[in-house]
Amino acid sequence: MEWIVVISVIVMTILSLLRVNVIIAIIAAALVAGLMSGLSVVESIDLFVSGMGGQANTALSYVLLGAFAVAVTYTGITSILVNYLIRVLTGKKTMLLLVIAGVASLSQNLIPVHIAFIPILIPPLLKLFDEMRMDRRAVATALTFGLKAPYIMIPAGYGIIFHQTIYDGMAQSGAAITMNEIALSMIIPGIGMIVGLLIAIFITYRKDREVQGTSGESFVVNEAKEEIRFNKKHALTIVAILAAFIAQIITDNLIIGALVGLVVMFATLVVPYNKGDDIITDGVKMMGTIAFVMLSASGYATVLEETGAVNALVEVSSVLGDNKAIIAIILLAVGLLVTIGIGSSFGTVPILAALYVPICMAVGFSPMATAALIGTAGALGDAGSPASDSTLGPTAGLNADGKHNHIWDTCVPTFIHFNIPLFIFGWIAAMVL
Repeated sequence: MEWIVVISVIVMTILSLLRVNVIIAIIAAALVAGLMSGLSVVESIDLFVSGMGGQANTALSYVLLGAFAVAVTYTGITSILVNYLIRVLTGKKTMLLLVIAGVASLSQNLIPVHIAFIPILIPPLLKLFDEMRMDRRAVATALTFGLKAPYIMIPAGYGIIFHQTIYDGMAQSGAAITMNEIALSMIIPGIGMIVGLLIAIFITYRKDREVQGTSGESFVVNEAKEEIRFNKKHALTIVAILAAFIAQIITDNLIIGALVGLVVMFATLVVPYNKGDDIITDGVKMMGTIAFVMLSASGYATVLEETGAVNALVEVSSVLGDNKAIIAIILLAVGLLVTIGIGSSFGTVPILAALYVPICMAVGFSPMATAALIGTAGALGDAGSPASDSTLGPTAGLNADGKHNHIWDTCVPTFIHFNIPLFIFGWIAAMVL
């Protein structure tokens, strides 16, 4: 039983690396987990489908955000931004990458819109990336850093939700800790992500890279044939964007935010009513795959949870004695395996917390060390997972022209540059706190 998660995740990873569609890879991994746990094929599929509803809200929000992004791009306002960036940052690859990482970081804490900004900002910049011969793997790494590192380290926006999830999980298992201690415990793992980003930008992907091949130009890549001046339509577009952001922050609901943005754009005639069908259809084209991957990942998570595979995997560590160094490595490895399969650090933390706290208390880890292990184990695998929005979001933007591969250009680079340092620095945190 304890090897089910390992084998299942390996199956998904190998299929993904062989360029098998990620949805098929997730279904295959779920079937392997179900069959190994004694379920029939039909029972495994039924369990998988029953769990898909867990991400229905997220999937619908992604599709609507895609439609909103298409509507914003339709107005031509993104061409103004592209022209400005071309003037200011052409030839300054390092600065552009750091700016992208900074903007992405704001999406988690200051303006918690998560991946909503990517399909608005990135596709119009693709031509600039190609002209600068920028390695898109570096852009993917910068985006994933911004989607992940801030909520790990900063207790605001999505960060407060992540830290609260850790707190709740530990409290339910009888471990006493404060929110401030959790924030402090996650600083060291967060530093690991900063190190990974700097290595990617200044060492790994510093050289020029020609982008080859295309599957057709996307609707979102609007090249400005002439200088576009800021006008009333663009002002109303900014109003719609602000309305969407404010609605999302107030309601904490991505669906409402996207709907408010679309309603404002149609009501002010920024986008003509007769373009409504095209806008929604193009939005589904952009984000539909991501939405269905998230649904599939939820089904896969349900199979792993209901079969008891995760519990069995963690229980193996309880027979390792009281060697803190070894146990920390095992617990982090378990987190990596589970999260890369489920694709959600937020969804993984409650599962792991209930299993880790008794082990950590028995071995003698401090509450802060335990929090660092839980938080890092939950975050491990989110970067690099084919089913994570931290990788699906960047791919949605960078592959708008069909020149970016989800696995090899997003998942593999982000796995290497973030999971390795996260593992190392998370282990260090567990040892010193």
